[in-house]
Amino acid sequence: MTTKHENYYVPAQSAWPIIGAIGLFLIAFGAGHFVHQLKSGASGGGYILLAGIAVILFMLVGWFRTVINESMTGLYSHQMDRSFRQGMSWFIFSEVMFFGAFFGALFYARMVAVPWLGGASNNAMTHEVLWPQFEAVWPLLTTPDGTKTEAMPWNGLPLINTIVLLTSSVTLHFAHVSLEKGKRSAITLWLGITILLGMGFLALQAEEYMHAYHEMGLTLASGVYGNTFFLLTGFHGMHVTLGTLFLLVLFFRVLKGHFSADKHFAFQAGSWYWHFVDVVWLCLFIFVYVL
Repeated sequence: MTTKHENYYVPAQSAWPIIGAIGLFLIAFGAGHFVHQLKSGASGGGYILLAGIAVILFMLVGWFRTVINESMTGLYSHQMDRSFRQGMSWFIFSEVMFFGAFFGALFYARMVAVPWLGGASNNAMTHEVLWPQFEAVWPLLTTPDGTKTEAMPWNGLPLINTIVLLTSSVTLHFAHVSLEKGKRSAITLWLGITILLGMGFLALQAEEYMHAYHEMGLTLASGVYGNTFFLLTGFHGMHVTLGTLFLLVLFFRVLKGHFSADKHFAFQAGSWYWHFVDVVWLCLFIFVYVL
């Protein structure tokens, strides 16, 4: 059973956290095996990865439904609202650290490892012994075994995707302003446009990946450049996917008449997350594609 205290709502025990943990384990395990099977020719990793994604989606639907029902029935106090704000703030901070680690790996490879292999800091032997034909340039377009690739240019699809995602931040801001002014038809319009822009971004990124794999020879096996490129852009694409799902939930809640001008933290949380994802992409565009 659930209990309601004067200042803080204490929910009943829930199975959703353990279900989410199982889904994340399947995703990690399946993704590792899927990457491994790209070289070994084994099978099964992709199915485990898809199963993990399905479990996570099931968990999100169930947990969102539970939280929405609790909110709409008035179980949450002002103290609970403050807890939600703190929780979302810490979550976004953890995401900043998450991407910070990947950007750190990129900067280390470009600014430390590659110059050092090329003879910086009086290192005159390592590249001659391990890789005699090594050239200290970024991006590294040739691997030690002679595999060659191409660098992804910043113009074309990456530039279009940047414009699409930055535009989605503007339309989401308009939706938020409309909510604060009580203009529900405008909320639906601007939020719907934001979702379509998010889907368009994902479709264009999928097209970019297919172009990279089939026409440029840029794959996960393309050395440190291919690794860092797909690691950063792939994880960002995953976050855009989650953010789009988040906005879809908000869209259907708006259609059902949820949220008011003075009580809409779920909408605000979705807005925070989406703007964070946009800022990360802007950093990606500059440091991965342009520089």
